[in-house]
Amino acid sequence: MKFILGSKIGMSQIFDEKGNVVPVTLVSVGPCEVTQVKTNEKDGYQSVQIGFERIEKEKKIKKPMKEKPFRWIKEFKTEEGDYKKGDAVDSTIFQEGDYIKISGISKGKGYQGVVKRWGFKGRHETHGMKHEARTPGSVGCSFPERVTRGRRLAGRMGFGRITVKNLRIVKIDKENNLMAIRGAVPGRKGTLLEIRG
Repeated sequence: MKFILGSKIGMSQIFDEKGNVVPVTLVSVGPCEVTQVKTNEKDGYQSVQIGFERIEKEKKIKKPMKEKPFRWIKEFKTEEGDYKKGDAVDSTIFQEGDYIKISGISKGKGYQGVVKRWGFKGRHETHGMKHEARTPGSVGCSFPERVTRGRRLAGRMGFGRITVKNLRIVKIDKENNLMAIRGAVPGRKGTLLEIRG
């Protein structure tokens, strides 16, 4: 299983061999460092923990704090483990044309109504329906006399973990650790992305 951590840069577009426009998301990937290897004998399961974006030590510290060497640390479960602590994981493990899946935290949109959050069409704007255009309509029932759990109502939208599958790698710039992925990936600029092959 291939895996790496990356940071979303933004969206762009490139042209393929036939001259067609291909929408891509630019992602800054790696280099990551293996910080811990967990085994079945010691931990009960097998995984590899990698760190991304090493933090430079500050010169003046007012009070001592626990050192955090990386900005982000994530763990990936793996069956075959040839990794050792300190090994580097970079973009060379992937190739152009590979299909991957990406997980990240989506953009937060705040408290939204049912029209934006769930795609409700709203109610009529005529025939005495004053101020009813974007309301959800009836939400209860005669028994039980309460709103049942799981109804699609207004609430906080976004800022959840999203996984997008079957994304294709269009280009890889191994010198600058950049990856162009066809389509959109979750999150805003600077969002941490977990990339699995």
